Amino acid sequence: MADAVFAAQPYAGISTFGRATHTTDLTGVDVAVLGVPYDSSTSYRGGTRFGPRAIREQSLLLWGYNNAQHVAPFRSLKVVDYGDVDVVPPDIKATHAQIELTASRILDAGCRLLTLGGDHSISLPLLRAHAKKHGPLAVVHFDAHPDTWDSEYPQQPYSHGTPFKRAIDEGLIDTAAYFQIGIRGPTNGPQDYADAITLGARMITLDDFRTRNLADVCAEIRTVVGTKRLYVTLDIDVVDPAFAPGTGTPEVGGLTSYEILQLVRGLRGLNTVGFDLVEVSPPYDHAGITSILAANLAFEFLSLWS
Repeated sequence: MADAVFAAQPYAGISTFGRATHTTDLTGVDVAVLGVPYDSSTSYRGGTRFGPRAIREQSLLLWGYNNAQHVAPFRSLKVVDYGDVDVVPPDIKATHAQIELTASRILDAGCRLLTLGGDHSISLPLLRAHAKKHGPLAVVHFDAHPDTWDSEYPQQPYSHGTPFKRAIDEGLIDTAAYFQIGIRGPTNGPQDYADAITLGARMITLDDFRTRNLADVCAEIRTVVGTKRLYVTLDIDVVDPAFAPGTGTPEVGGLTSYEILQLVRGLRGLNTVGFDLVEVSPPYDHAGITSILAANLAFEFLSLWS
């Protein structure tokens, strides 16, 4: 992006992500930002359909240079805002098909994809699209919840609580390199965590995390993932509701905003092929602090690609 773009005040201008050009022309594009305004599979509070718009609005505060990572991603990468997937609120399967189709179109053009949700069910079609291009993926999954339930509703296999069970069933995830980080809170029973571990997840609960230092966790991720192609999915509820209240299923006792920033920065140098950030619910977001954090996390991830 030109320096003049960053001279605009954050309260002025059209709210594309980081003021990137809105286009579906992917010629010469390095990274496409895609919104998925879908929240019909949530199991508690809705509103995440408004997440992509709110994150884009707060991204106008990103001046462009990342002092922590010493890069200016909008200058070193050609980033565009591709717009939103045309979701179908009453039909999760139709919505997933639209997500996979749109994501595949972007990936087939040789772009990397940064996706803003939406509820966590959208990670399944995104993983399908990325695995179709790259094969089974190492996954780093930041979340308060495992999202590896077989179903949340009788005989309904798709919701925001099931995407990683389905992804493992479909062979999209390399379970030798699948991390769940930040898991916490009450569940229906002890089997919920045990089932995720049985499926292959390396679960680092919040309690586990607190007994270790952050650098040690990042080192473990880097060692296990190695050179494998990595997909990162970040549910904003991994962060404590004191720092990110605007989410559908808040759990107390989570990461601080500083810790999640450092964890994302700790992925630097890994072969990351895709990223999604989900579960930002603006109706519950006091003073926009959740969407501000989400915009900055997306910016940190763009900085990794720089």
